[in-house]
Amino acid sequence: RPIVRVARLAGQFAKPRSRPLESVDGIEMWAYRGDHVNAFEPLAHGRVPDPARLVDAYFRSAATLNFVRGPGEEGMARWNDPQAWDATLVRSVARSAGCEEIIDDLLDAERSSRDDDASIIDPGQRHELFTSHEGLLLAYEEAKTSKIDDEWFNLGAHMLWIGNRTRQIDGAHVEYFRGIANPVGVKIGPSMDETELVELVARLDPRRRPGKTTLITRLGAEGVRERLPALIRAIAKAAFPVVWSCDPMHGNTYLAEGGFKTRAVPQILEELRATLVVHEEAGSHLGGVHLEMTGEAVNECTGGPRGLSEADLATGYETYCDPRLDYVQSLEMAFVLARHLRDHAVGRIDVAPGT
Repeated sequence: RPIVRVARLAGQFAKPRSRPLESVDGIEMWAYRGDHVNAFEPLAHGRVPDPARLVDAYFRSAATLNFVRGPGEEGMARWNDPQAWDATLVRSVARSAGCEEIIDDLLDAERSSRDDDASIIDPGQRHELFTSHEGLLLAYEEAKTSKIDDEWFNLGAHMLWIGNRTRQIDGAHVEYFRGIANPVGVKIGPSMDETELVELVARLDPRRRPGKTTLITRLGAEGVRERLPALIRAIAKAAFPVVWSCDPMHGNTYLAEGGFKTRAVPQILEELRATLVVHEEAGSHLGGVHLEMTGEAVNECTGGPRGLSEADLATGYETYCDPRLDYVQSLEMAFVLARHLRDHAVGRIDVAPGT
């Protein structure tokens, strides 16, 4: 099936925080707001907001975009060589066998497509990679906004989204987002009710353009079955042509005993599975998934094929922002989706834990 690839890169240098200040060893200082704003190291002078960082972030974003437009574009989006995927880090024999099964299925699909002269799976096809980030720092985003053919576009990314903390109906972020022609996303947490959601979507896209608005649910593994059905019904009743997406990462974040912010892979998988089932039962369609991942073998999320524990976080924890899935944890998420799409095509959904 055709896939739209939207990468969270070339702009995600700002970080929302619940409180502007924090205390470190008895010294009160500005909280870390991302490299766009100040330094990660807990030193008072480095935490002072520095506007020169905005310029530096802009040039780093431009360099990243130049890379993905150039030699990196084809390699990043290439899936048609699954036998080259490294599953040697998978410790569980059963999980390793499951990985091999999916890889075999993909190879069979690629061979069948080639034999049938189909165009969807084309080893030589050039895949376009779109970019996105949270439009948090409005002054920075406004500086990259230009009028083209009588519409305003943010030229810093293809798609921008509003965070769970900045989606107030009468807030500045919604006012800015309703004025740009880019596709926009909205993060939806457990505090969002149906009335507010419908009012927000109506404000962002009164023209009801298909694909304009993506609703990204981040309800936590325990909250999907309780909260999501009503939200889906409200949007369907209002007849808004939105794209539904699932962010199973942010709603399952917790602080480990060692002080590391982490996420448990079983909880991430549970939210993803539950979201797929709820959409299926509601006659809706999950159109996307938002995952934070890396191709490296970091130790930032617990569980998964490598069997990482909280004790493993003390080594290999590299992120300054949010904990990411490692290489094989990311593959496992892809395999869960692949199984669902395969079974959905023949009328079966396997959602048993551990599959």
